[in-house]
Amino acid sequence: MDDVEIVGWGHTPFGRLPEETLESLIVAAAREAIASAGLRPREIDEIVLGTYNAGLQPLAFPSSLVLEADDDLLFTPATRVENACASGSAALLCGVRAIRSGQARRVLVVGAEKMTHASAEVVGGALLGADYEHAGECAPAGFARLFADVAEAYFTKYGDHSDALARIAAKNHRNGVVNPYAHLRSDLGFEFCSTVGPRNPVVAGPLRRTDCCPVSDGAAAVVLAAPGGAPRAPAVRIRALAQANDFLPAARRHPLAFAAAHGAWQAALGQARVRLSDLHLLELHDCFTIAELLEYEVVGLCPPGGGGQVILGGVVDRDGTLPVNPSGGLKAKGHPVGATGVSQHVMAVLQLTGTAGAMQIPGATVAGVFNMGGLAVANYASVLERVR
Repeated sequence: MDDVEIVGWGHTPFGRLPEETLESLIVAAAREAIASAGLRPREIDEIVLGTYNAGLQPLAFPSSLVLEADDDLLFTPATRVENACASGSAALLCGVRAIRSGQARRVLVVGAEKMTHASAEVVGGALLGADYEHAGECAPAGFARLFADVAEAYFTKYGDHSDALARIAAKNHRNGVVNPYAHLRSDLGFEFCSTVGPRNPVVAGPLRRTDCCPVSDGAAAVVLAAPGGAPRAPAVRIRALAQANDFLPAARRHPLAFAAAHGAWQAALGQARVRLSDLHLLELHDCFTIAELLEYEVVGLCPPGGGGQVILGGVVDRDGTLPVNPSGGLKAKGHPVGATGVSQHVMAVLQLTGTAGAMQIPGATVAGVFNMGGLAVANYASVLERVR
């Protein structure tokens, strides 16, 4: 993968954006990414759009919406890809493959979702479309109920980790305060996140509202290029981008194993020829706090059951040994489903190019990204490194 570079990037604010449409979000992120790369729109060879939709929008054929960013994109091949909450990373992988195959030299990748106009029932039903057993059901709790089952299984095996989940939420909310793109920019603190009350009710099982990412609107985009394909400096090289899928029926997956997530992560480290200790930060898919806790195991920060000690010990704090989600993660930054995978990569790129502002991790040159679709079904892991 290390013959593909990220040379431009764009990112809209995430949040409840009633004045925006799916089209306007896509256009804004695409224009910014192309300009950031120092390219003219006619120099883009291919476009890949990641968006989940699943009934959230009546328009189910949005690939050519990207062409609205500039008339000079007319006739550029554009394809929409979908892989649940990993749709953005799926689009990124398609762009990487187009360059590596020689079919394209510069690819614009956009991830976007417009969600907040829909009711809780519609959003919950759309998200459950990514689950084998519950697709077609309409439930406001949506995927929260599925991850609540995971949390309950974890607590049964390793003891009550409610405080650990609250510490993860508090960390990510604290980080989100300094992210200008974040949906939620309030430092809620551990006491608030650990206390059930009218402002922090139980959503499902042991998961409180603060354990769940918000429903968000937003878009993010990157321009990929072969080395020398764009004038922009600095640039970030994709050292690795690996995908691994698990079985879709829940009965064929152990709820705590995240087996395909492990597979994708190990494949990425192998492709990049790095160890965990070589990374300076991670952007992990914390759609729910229990997901981040389990992902500490996936990336190798602890053995099974050890996630509570990781968060309690400060290892993953901004000033810790390996900061996790300095952007605030999905928990605070927001989770416009199709945008998330691309957004995670943009957040990592900002860190590696020293342009993350108040989010900056000093001296960061190598980062890891993990994005998953469904309950650890479609898994993507990346290793990024600044090259100039």
